[in-house]
Amino acid sequence: MTGPDPVDLAAAVERGDHATVIAMTTARLAERPGDDAAHAQRARALLALGRLDEAEQDASDAVRLDPDEIRYRELLAEVRSRGGAHADAAAEYARLARNDPGQVAWTLAEASERLESADASSGVEAARRALRLEPRSFDAQLTLARGLIRLGAPREALSAAGRATQLRPGDARARESLADALWLAERWADAFGLLGELAREVDGADRARVTAKARALYQERAPWLGRMLAAIPLLFSGALRRGWIRLR
Repeated sequence: MTGPDPVDLAAAVERGDHATVIAMTTARLAERPGDDAAHAQRARALLALGRLDEAEQDASDAVRLDPDEIRYRELLAEVRSRGGAHADAAAEYARLARNDPGQVAWTLAEASERLESADASSGVEAARRALRLEPRSFDAQLTLARGLIRLGAPREALSAAGRATQLRPGDARARESLADALWLAERWADAFGLLGELAREVDGADRARVTAKARALYQERAPWLGRMLAAIPLLFSGALRRGWIRLR
């Protein structure tokens, strides 16, 4: 029995023909069950198709067959993250970071996964480690700000979010985190004003999210007439985007 032509397999990978990659790597594994590269290639194709359970099994097999191959551990972490197993993904990134402490990307990935797994304290610690490696990393600064907001630390959160906006003044993610930190610090008018600016600048899901935050803040802090306006979502969102409402 002869396995798939490596050139044909590489071509299928290159053109993103995931079904063909799966078929060809499955044929190769039937001949060579211990082929770690074939497991990894099939895992990537399965991941691209959203077949996460199968992708995790193949990625795990690749790691088992070659535990020292960094690309396989990165792949396993990515699969677990996509599947919502953020704590497990964070553990994989942490293992990679321990083996190469100078690699900021893995430390930052660990921080993000810790936050996604609702472990804000560990996420903040990892973000700080990333910043020690790369003090001007916008992503690390933003992750730190988000973690501090979740921990309910207003002063530190404001400082971190402020530094993130300084690094990228026009970035909507940084400005939204700054608005969240201002809200946490009870600077309600500033937070509402910034959320209103964002609602006028962003679209789609981002606009819906910042508008929902602005509406919640307005319902919480506005006088009774304002709360009546906030009770009508379409009316409130239209008034917010036109800059017709303020919070004192």
